[in-house]
Amino acid sequence: MLVDSHCHLNFPELVQNMGQVLEGMQSNQVGHALCVSVTLDKFPEVLAIAEQYPNIYASVGVHPDYEDIEEPTVDGLVSLADHARVVAIGETGLDYFRLTGDLEWQRARFRTHIRAAKATGKPLIIHTRNAAEDTLRIMQEEGAAEVGGVMHCFTESWEVAQAAIAMGFYVSFSGIVTFKNAQALKEVAQKVPLDHMLVETDSPYLAPIPFRGKTNQPAYVRHVAEEIARLRDVPLQHIMTATTENFFNLFKHAQPCN
Repeated sequence: MLVDSHCHLNFPELVQNMGQVLEGMQSNQVGHALCVSVTLDKFPEVLAIAEQYPNIYASVGVHPDYEDIEEPTVDGLVSLADHARVVAIGETGLDYFRLTGDLEWQRARFRTHIRAAKATGKPLIIHTRNAAEDTLRIMQEEGAAEVGGVMHCFTESWEVAQAAIAMGFYVSFSGIVTFKNAQALKEVAQKVPLDHMLVETDSPYLAPIPFRGKTNQPAYVRHVAEEIARLRDVPLQHIMTATTENFFNLFKHAQPCN
């Protein structure tokens, strides 16, 4: 069995076809998925999906890319996370690729999420792009290691991975690892300890080869696992078993379905 540790099932491309999405998961041995929140106004959609389907879990958080929206507070996040189907805080983090200028508000938002995670005891889902140094610095300053989490859709260096792992974080690989031009990331995937690895789709984005350019879905996480198995020269079952165990070790509030 596999787990898609990061997807956005409430996005229109997927929620309108939930029947097909669930069938695809079943036929590809994807037993569970984590539907990740990116804004507070859409969080009820995320939670509704997790409440409807026992093999889907929810997170609560505000993505660093979104400006001029309802800003999260520690108390607000803690309150929303007080639900059995909410297993994580995020996605949160820093993104210096899409936005420029004074991004102190982004760093403040990240700190808010870390504090909420520590208050709830639920792990963090961290997004970082062109901001690894500040991301790691804030994680250290705010004591993110106390609660742990995952560096989602990882595209950084082996040194960044090592620093995150040292704080008790997992490293999650998406369909990007299947891309031909992602040689540096493939090398990281060969080095990350198997007991600190997760796999994800980030669907509906970043469909892996052979579906690149098409709408991604949780079923395609199998192709991510297959590529990692190829890179490490191990049976696919090793990757499936390890990443599934890792998911439930990290997201302790997620109860596996039979």
